[in-house]
Amino acid sequence: MKRSEILFGLLRIPLDASAAFGALLLSYHLRAANIDLLPRLQLLTLQSNLPTLEYYVLYFALPATLAYVLVAAFLRLYSLKTTLGPWREMDLVLTASLLWVTLIMAWFFLVQKQLFFSRALLIQATVLLTLFALLLRTLMFLLQRQLLRRGIGTRTVLSCGSATLPSSMLAELKHDVRYRYLGHESMNTGVTSHLLNESIDLVLHTDPNPTSVSAIELIDYCRSHQIGYAFVPPVFTDVPHQLSIGHLGLVPVLRFEPTPLDGWGRVLKRLLDILLGVFFLLLLSPLLLSVSLIILLTSGWPILYISTRVSQSGRTTIPILKFRTMCRNADDRKKDFAHLSHRSDGPLFKIKDDPRVTPLGKILRRFSIDELPQLLNVIVGHLSLVGPRPHLPDEVAKYTQQQRRVFTVRPGVTGLAQISGRSNLAFDEEVKLDMRYIEDWSLGLDLWILWRTVFVVLFGRGAD
Repeated sequence: MKRSEILFGLLRIPLDASAAFGALLLSYHLRAANIDLLPRLQLLTLQSNLPTLEYYVLYFALPATLAYVLVAAFLRLYSLKTTLGPWREMDLVLTASLLWVTLIMAWFFLVQKQLFFSRALLIQATVLLTLFALLLRTLMFLLQRQLLRRGIGTRTVLSCGSATLPSSMLAELKHDVRYRYLGHESMNTGVTSHLLNESIDLVLHTDPNPTSVSAIELIDYCRSHQIGYAFVPPVFTDVPHQLSIGHLGLVPVLRFEPTPLDGWGRVLKRLLDILLGVFFLLLLSPLLLSVSLIILLTSGWPILYISTRVSQSGRTTIPILKFRTMCRNADDRKKDFAHLSHRSDGPLFKIKDDPRVTPLGKILRRFSIDELPQLLNVIVGHLSLVGPRPHLPDEVAKYTQQQRRVFTVRPGVTGLAQISGRSNLAFDEEVKLDMRYIEDWSLGLDLWILWRTVFVVLFGRGAD
């Protein structure tokens, strides 16, 4: 293990403790001064039962800080190996804050048999603690990245075997700042010669065979020279997956799932879709009514355009609602303009400055207002707020088997591809981003994509 990994892993403990203690102290002073965090709104009442600062620090702030560190440790947030991605780490920090505040309330209610002396203080402390912890971990992450770019803490990797590395893995090794790829050797002797010139942190075996003398010799050599050994399971080389290790009896078994969006993940995502879908629909209802009236006055009926798209299963279709942005016979004229499509890299049909689009439709499309009726699709269950973009049946008919993996989850109004370039993306790159979302899904990732969508829409980048 690299010294820098150990150092940054250990630094997370005092940083989290500082975030917790600082949030608790700031919340105390805000509550004592009766300062509301919401500007121009005085929601707090005068506080009369706050303990003294000394009592608060000794008997609550310090124990609560220790409790947060223990909760974070329980969630494996102090692992010395850098295995978590930034979004997964953010998700765990949010989980740690929620679990921490739940434990605080349970302690006072079940053990102390009394309510916490200030509910507003506890809410403020939880919010501030989360913000401080995320901020400090982000700064540490950026510092660690800068050091990795300078070659400090990088892990040297050498591949070995008769087979070459999968293209996706090779690209990752060459572009990920955490690794320095030394190349590929077809024979074990190549590993020995490399070790004479520089240290090796990890050997990737591309053709493992438990009955092969060569494979056993390579494993023994790595063990005796303190080199990490990993093998590439051939059946998983180009299959996106969530890999887990289990046991059937005493024999270890590798198992993959296409997405973490299963079980409680699926339930929580659907609950988030319903709550946010209803909220956004009510919030944007004046805009929806205004746009409907303008469409009716400028180009008549129908106001909505119903587009038939392929559903999650990849076999059935769903009706997708959009404000009508084209002339009434746009679908009939599609064949006349097929030669104008600028998407020659895949099955998608897109035309820049489409002559079928109405003047109002250009404005609606630029700011994606035409897609707001899809909030109804979200509430009904046809779509999710975040997911791979649903495509037309004639486009899906041209998909390769690998591209059909996007049907693993429910399609979405927005997604990782939409905030990363929209129509400017090559189709293969769009599929890769959708697959990355499917593999790395978390509630934190969904919220981040929704937040980024707001800015992408406001600036109208990549909209056709």
